[in-house]
Amino acid sequence: MRVVIIGASSSIGQAIAERFASDGARVVGISLEESGNPVLTADLTADCGVADTATDAVERAIAVLGGVDVLVPAAGAMPTGPAHQTTDEQWRRAMSSCLDTFFHTARAALPHLGSGAAIVAVSSVNAFLAAPWVPAYAAAKGGVDALVRQLALDYARRGVRVNAVAPGVVGGVDPAKAAGGYPLGRTITPEEVAASVVFLGGPTASGITGVVLPVDGGLSITSPAAFVRADLLARLEANG
Repeated sequence: MRVVIIGASSSIGQAIAERFASDGARVVGISLEESGNPVLTADLTADCGVADTATDAVERAIAVLGGVDVLVPAAGAMPTGPAHQTTDEQWRRAMSSCLDTFFHTARAALPHLGSGAAIVAVSSVNAFLAAPWVPAYAAAKGGVDALVRQLALDYARRGVRVNAVAPGVVGGVDPAKAAGGYPLGRTITPEEVAASVVFLGGPTASGITGVVLPVDGGLSITSPAAFVRADLLARLEANG
């Protein structure tokens, strides 16, 4: 299997590369800076939010691999702040790193993706669950989810599947504090995200396309009442 990962220098990108490589895949990473990951066949640098740069980088990656079977757009910047304080630069950075990068790299890769190939984007639960102060990131990841569905429809007859994973909080500066809202009682690891990406990119998921798979410890199925109301939480814990 030949895999191209965009955003390979992030913790999630690193884990995805390592998981694919451990399964015998050859992997090329493309990031804003070198990832330094020794499992990569090639470690390329490019800003894939820029159309021509993305096309050139994807074509270089495909040349190194001699083709491509799985494209993983995993890049994304998350500027924070309320909408009235979000600058044009912050808005464009989120859109460029998340949505533009996905579109530009998919457009460059699609002519090279044959039947059985896959695109697996890394989205976020913020695309469908509102959280404070991430308007640009939430909008950009919402665009990623919509583009997943559109590409899945448009390229299904060619045998190309397009899906995404939507992680909850991955680690974080205070994962113990964040874990309170997660039914599993903890946040998510990069390795858990990677396992889902590899699944969706591989033949065992051959019947799945157009899906955004939450990898979020149950966060997206949870009513806030379970954690706001102490009586309900106590009953939940008492019943195991």
